[in-house]
Formats: sequence, structure tokens, C-alpha cells
Amino acid sequence: MNMPDASRLAQLGDTLARWQVDGGPVHLHPGDLGWYSRLGADDTASAIRIWADGATPAAIGLLDGPQLLRLAIDPTRRDDAGLARRIADSIEDPEVGVFASGQATVEARGASALTRILGQRGWQEDEPWIPLRLDLSAPVQPTCTLIETIDEDRAGEWVGVHWSAFRGTPLDDAVRQTLVNRWLAMTAGPFAGTSRNLVAFDAQGRAVAVTTVWSAGPGRPGLIEPMGVHMDHRGLGYGVAITRAGAAVLREMGSSSAVVAAEGANTGALATYLAAGFVPATPVVDMSRGELEPRA
Repeated sequence: MNMPDASRLAQLGDTLARWQVDGGPVHLHPGDLGWYSRLGADDTASAIRIWADGATPAAIGLLDGPQLLRLAIDPTRRDDAGLARRIADSIEDPEVGVFASGQATVEARGASALTRILGQRGWQEDEPWIPLRLDLSAPVQPTCTLIETIDEDRAGEWVGVHWSAFRGTPLDDAVRQTLVNRWLAMTAGPFAGTSRNLVAFDAQGRAVAVTTVWSAGPGRPGLIEPMGVHMDHRGLGYGVAITRAGAAVLREMGSSSAVVAAEGANTGALATYLAAGFVPATPVVDMSRGELEPRA
């Protein structure tokens, strides 16, 4: 297991892009690295873990916080028990540099051998997530909502709606500026060329919903991450409108499908994606552990 420097981020994004396939798991996507890159290239690189055979990555993980590893495995290696044991050994040894002792969660969608081995070692299934997919072989019919793709000069509108959607508390000027600075770091980062940032407006011209979409290249699934509706404008169809607009942009970028994963308990998000035409797949679960028993 090794950690890259920032100069390898674009290369790792290309590798993750090749691992995105229709009909495959909705696992770690280059767009997930892109969204994380709000924290800057160096911090993004320091959060990545790579399991490789020589110079060739076999699995790439993103530490999305100290207790969550989001993982993608080369599609040809999902049933590779040897690779799965290497990954499991790494994440169970605090000295390796993945997790410290204590609670931890691994998002290993489609990684059948790793999931099986972690289960044998006492890890438990966590709450289910629902992968959803929208086929983009045909044009996506738009709604009547005004939606624009925005650039850096309108970052404040985007972050204001996102904050309301996910925090629902007043946003003071200092926090807003911090969020704008992070948003600008993302749009200037190594994954910016694969993304588009959208804002939906109501009839009075107020920003009411946002999303960012991420391409993995022509003929591959593109990711919607994140999507949110301002708390004062929910229940009016803006979530469906911005989601469909994001999917249409992904189609313009060459994506074969649009994908997203929603927590099974998040009924509002699930209803929005279903209303936008997304088709749910079989629920998936993360693997979690509590405090580790002392090693003999």
C-alpha cells in the first residue's frame, strides 16, 4: 500500500475512469476525487491509498475522513482473494496508515472477495445504500426550470444553496468565503476539466438548487455529486429539474449513463432520483467495525 503525491492525481483519475463501467458497481469515481479536491491537491493526494502490483494500481481508496475508506478495485480483480487479503491486512493494521484503531468503515461496492474476507474477520454490514442509474443513450427531456452552467464568478450562489441544502443553518460571511475559496480550488484543480457546475433558478431569479457532475470520459458512467435543493424551496420539483439537467450535461460530455448512490434511509433523495428517471439497483452495504480486540 502506498500514498501518491499531488503530481499523480490526474493519472489516478484516469485509472479510476477506466474502472467505471455500465452494469458495474457505483464505486469510487474520479468525480469523488474531484469533489474532495476542494481541500486542495496536496490534501487530496494525502487522503489517497493505492494497492498496486508493481507500477499498476489494483485498488484505489480515498479516506473521506479518518474513519471512512471509499474504495474502487480494478474490475478484473474483484474476486482476487490475494489482493483482498492485502487490502484487509492494511486496513486492520494501525501502523500501515489507513485507519487508526477503533471504529472504521469501508465502502467496497462490488469488491466481493474483500467484503467476504472482512465479514470473516468480524466486520459487520452497515446501513444500505441504493445505487441508481439513468441510461443516456437517448436525450434527456428538460423541465421548464431555468438552469445555467456557472463559472467562478458565481461561486457564491452555488455554495449558498449547497450549504442550505446540507446544513440548513445561516451562512455567515466568513464561512461563505471559506467555502467559495474551496470551490475555486476545486474548479482550478486537476479534475476540473471533467466537471460542470449547475444552478437552478426560480421565476424570481433566486438560486434554488445546485449540482456538480463529473465525466469519466466518453462511453463511461458519469457521476452526479453533489445535488441539493435550498431548504426554503423544497417540494417544488427543483431537485428533479437540476438532476435531469445534470444528466443532460453528462450526455453532452459523452457519458453513457448518469450514476449516483443514495442512503437507503434518505427517502427524499431517493424520491428525487426516481422521479428524474433513475433506475435503482440492488442495495449495497458498507462494512464497519467497532473497537478492535488487542492483538496477541
